[in-house]
Amino acid sequence: MASEVLPGKLLNEGKTKKIFELPNNRVYIQSKDRITAHNAQMVNELQGKAVISTKTTSLLFDYLTKLGLPNHFIKLETDSAFIAQRCDMIPIEWVTRRVATGSFLKRNPGVNEGYRFSPPKLEYFYKDDAAGDPQWSREQIIETKMNCGGRVINGDDVDMMSRITVAVFEVLEKAWASLDCSLIDMKIEFGVSAATGEIVLADIIDSDSWRLWPSGDRRLMKDKQVYRELKEVTEEALQVVKKNFEWIMEKIKLFNSKPSAQVIVLMGSPSDAEYCEKIKRCCDDIGIACETRVTSAHKGTEETMRILAQYEGCSVPIIFIAVAGRSNGLGPVLSGNTPFPVINCPPVKADWGAQDIWSSLRMPSGMGCSTVLSPEAAALCAAQMIALTDHVVWGTLRVRQLNTWLKLKEADRKMRKAQQDKSS
Repeated sequence: MASEVLPGKLLNEGKTKKIFELPNNRVYIQSKDRITAHNAQMVNELQGKAVISTKTTSLLFDYLTKLGLPNHFIKLETDSAFIAQRCDMIPIEWVTRRVATGSFLKRNPGVNEGYRFSPPKLEYFYKDDAAGDPQWSREQIIETKMNCGGRVINGDDVDMMSRITVAVFEVLEKAWASLDCSLIDMKIEFGVSAATGEIVLADIIDSDSWRLWPSGDRRLMKDKQVYRELKEVTEEALQVVKKNFEWIMEKIKLFNSKPSAQVIVLMGSPSDAEYCEKIKRCCDDIGIACETRVTSAHKGTEETMRILAQYEGCSVPIIFIAVAGRSNGLGPVLSGNTPFPVINCPPVKADWGAQDIWSSLRMPSGMGCSTVLSPEAAALCAAQMIALTDHVVWGTLRVRQLNTWLKLKEADRKMRKAQQDKSS
């Protein structure tokens, strides 16, 4: 795979990669065929690692982008290089742990290996090879007042990166769990975008970044810990490490599965089409297949039952959303005749809304349908049901919640700044 761009001057060279300048605030990140551990106290050449690392990183950033999580990745350029936004890196490693193991046990005597953190444990480490990457507190990061790309890192920034770090871990944990593999811990880094001044997820996420235990069994680990624990580094041992990294790369390709369920919106009248289209648009945004149909349980009960049977005969799980105003017979009829979930979403009008809503709320015995009062809420309710067994939908919803939190955090920051400016 030949490059279509000509890398500029070398901006930085690390243990396992080189970063070259490109026009328009972009960089060309070239991986090396090198593996290191213990702050470069162990260093070995490993032919093919650059390709594996680059492909792994690209697949992961593509997946996070699909979920709606901003990052510096732009595109895969060659087998061993990718193009990204130029960032001034923040010299902190953000580590999330689900299970106590490794260095955590050394720093916390008395904690047994396997202790499970719920919620995940978040730690910070200052990047300094000579000092052994010491652990820092939130307060140390804030008080250092690091200037990265013209942005002084403050408490709001630390909170934001902390929140993103845990979310990244959780969505990848769900993805790995779908493949019967436990994500034990992982580290990520952030940078300040040269183009926007915003903080974005950056650097590389590959097999150096985490611990992975297939079936939750430490003895089956596939990550770099295998290399770290080698008593003697032989060519045969390095090939085992390489095969593990290849296994990880191939498994990540399976992350992007299509949602396994479908949403069917049934409306009692074509006059509700615009209302139902809002539900469909929200489903589309989340990545869930959605169809809309017109049928009246009052005026065409037989046709409603035929449509219901059509979808019950599909090979995928179905969630029905019933949109019917006035006297809602559609939702109860569906719920009484299918084991699949049914959500009422009546298009309540101002004139008779207070009376009409009771036909969606007060159900005969044996009815299990729920009721929500907005198109977006109906789509989200269906998505959360699907997320129980679908890691992609779960991850999309988790990132949507994260982005909402980030917007509120930014709005609060701007309001505080405006008040400070006004009083000064």
